[in-house]
Amino acid sequence: MSIWKWADWLSPASPESRLTLGEGNTAVVRSRRIGPDAGLANLHFKLETGNPTGSYKDRFAAAAVTDMISRGIHRCIATSSGNTGSALAAYCAVARIPCHIAVVETAPQGKLSQMLAYGADIFKVKDFGIDPGVTTDTFELLCRLGEQPKYALQISAFKHSPIGMTGVQTISYELAEQFANQFSGPIDHVFCPAGGGGLTLAVARGFALLVEKGKLPRSPRIECVQPDGNNTMAGPLRRGDVQGQSVQCTSGISGLQVPSIIDADEVVSACRASEGTGHLVSDEQVWTMQRRLAREEGIFCEPAGAVALAGALQAAKQGDIQRDATIVCLVTGSGFKDDTSIAAMIQDRVCPVLDLADIERRLA
Repeated sequence: MSIWKWADWLSPASPESRLTLGEGNTAVVRSRRIGPDAGLANLHFKLETGNPTGSYKDRFAAAAVTDMISRGIHRCIATSSGNTGSALAAYCAVARIPCHIAVVETAPQGKLSQMLAYGADIFKVKDFGIDPGVTTDTFELLCRLGEQPKYALQISAFKHSPIGMTGVQTISYELAEQFANQFSGPIDHVFCPAGGGGLTLAVARGFALLVEKGKLPRSPRIECVQPDGNNTMAGPLRRGDVQGQSVQCTSGISGLQVPSIIDADEVVSACRASEGTGHLVSDEQVWTMQRRLAREEGIFCEPAGAVALAGALQAAKQGDIQRDATIVCLVTGSGFKDDTSIAAMIQDRVCPVLDLADIERRLA
């Protein structure tokens, strides 16, 4: 199984050029503790951690690199906070395409190591992902470099790489199929974490296409969740604004530190069309949800992967959603991606060295 199950709905590519590492077809599980404890009997998690490099960005990379192969493009330039870079590095390695990646200054070492392991050429850019001016200038420079012959710029946003982002829309196609086959009733809300907004927009567009094609009677409400330190679209969406806003990022949530407007305006429009809204959560809420997912649900994710859940629980507490609604939270990346956050999560835990007598006393 791969995203190419949905080949007719993706950018045209010959079967021989389609690249896959088995991305997609990720599991949906019902919450056993967190949902019921919050009075949400129909809370579910879409586990994008099951993709080959550990995040939903593999869907993007499969579609993007396939398009490069089909067009005879032999060099990839990219920018990333981590997961996009890891995914592109892996798929470019398979395609034998050199991959050059500008990463945000705060990118976790685990993600940098993964990119390097796949053979990518990576470099940090000072203040990239923190300062909106630097972030905009970096994107502009990479866009110019990506216009060179036989080069392609790959950024996981519709504004820059719309073909790659069609691969991310397969999340919606899978969810619709999974709930038709495994669960009763349609989905009422899909909560999505947002940095630049590409994921949220892809999910909204995916469900809109299903409705357009007569596969669904209506779209779920697409809910955009951001850390309050990177409020480029969730706040404007909730206020009723028609556009996003650039900010000075103060959030520590890796992967969602995108202070400039990329897909934000389109996210505001698409979420509102689905009757969804924006949700702002604190970094502390996110880290708490990351810990709870591991200890109460057995789901090991990076902080960004817990943002959707933080938004859903806050929305339930505020009365923004019905307690009996069917809710899906996207868990977007594995805990192995962010060593620092995991170290903080387990700082109260120790692994002692014991002799056999100690073990017997400990377990008696």
